[in-house]
Amino acid sequence: MRVNLKALAGLLAALLVPAPTSVAQTSAGPSSTAPTATRAAQTVVSSAQQATIAQVNNWTVGIAGGFFEGTFIRFAVDLAKALDDGDNLRILPIVSYGGNENVSDLLYMKGVDLSITYTDTFDLYRKAGKVRNIEQRINYISELLTGELYIFARPEIKSIHDLEGKRVSLGTKGNSATTTGPIIFERLGIHPQLEYINNTIALEQMKTGEIDAFVHTGGKPNDFFRGLKPEPGFHFIPIEYSGKLSDFYLPCVLTHEDYPQLIDVGMRVPTLCMQAVLAVYNFPKESDRFRRVERFIDYYFRQFNKLTQPSFHPKWKEINLAAKVPGWTRYWVAERKLAEISATSAPVIPAGESPGRVETVGAPAPISDEELFQEFLEWRQKRIKK
Repeated sequence: MRVNLKALAGLLAALLVPAPTSVAQTSAGPSSTAPTATRAAQTVVSSAQQATIAQVNNWTVGIAGGFFEGTFIRFAVDLAKALDDGDNLRILPIVSYGGNENVSDLLYMKGVDLSITYTDTFDLYRKAGKVRNIEQRINYISELLTGELYIFARPEIKSIHDLEGKRVSLGTKGNSATTTGPIIFERLGIHPQLEYINNTIALEQMKTGEIDAFVHTGGKPNDFFRGLKPEPGFHFIPIEYSGKLSDFYLPCVLTHEDYPQLIDVGMRVPTLCMQAVLAVYNFPKESDRFRRVERFIDYYFRQFNKLTQPSFHPKWKEINLAAKVPGWTRYWVAERKLAEISATSAPVIPAGESPGRVETVGAPAPISDEELFQEFLEWRQKRIKK
């Protein structure tokens, strides 16, 4: 067969010509043969898109919450519901692995400006010494909920000591239980076989005997347990408070009112509780992210009363914005904002309380941090005894 060499050469030349470079979808480049008016219009559209992108991101703040079945993500969503203000402030609740991982996310994850975590998690990070200057890099804006520790077990597990050698799930890796559970077991001298299984799956494995119990943390009423159908004999294990646990935890109780389908009328299950905080990265003052966080803090303190309304988690009502969190440094912007509100708010007496210490709208009266913290501890102990 005769080959047309001229035709073949032409074909090869065509194949060797570079293909046109692909264009990003946000800026479709105008063709060199397009009319001038068309190219100008496309340039205007591209500029408008860039302006929209800048506007959407200008006042957006990301908050690392937790997993779907935890309380932290509920709090992050509540913040978005209460404080979102269109283009002026947009809050993105971020589903994360939980309080343990939230510290790491705040340090290293793009888009995470704030996070929710427990104080015992932060203390472990600090004592491990693996993160340089963590006390300066991560501060707190305010305390948040007081979260309860739950150990949910099969019928044959009568006490926490019965978990010696048993299979116990701590939930998904990175959540707060993966910190709190091992601390409790170590302090009490108990050595279970620890697993990392989602709580919903762990519950199913408890039914078949593959798992003996699982550990969970979260503020009551916790949505996961509220929605749980009772299984014969499945119950919360009582955890008695002792001096071995006093550096991180306080005593608290679970009652029938908290979980009517899981706890009998009049029954009280002792457990432990730990303090959560709204943590923030200490961004440089000249940075763009500092500017966004500063606006969030202004909204948070001035509109905090919205969060105490019935549509939000009931634990918002327990928060003392001015309470000092031991072992943490309050972010200087939050400290300044508290002082501003205390100086400008009119004194009021909260409904249902007798005259005594007068409080201000949005924040307590300006007394010392030590007095505030001691008063908070006394108030919380009274609630626990009720």
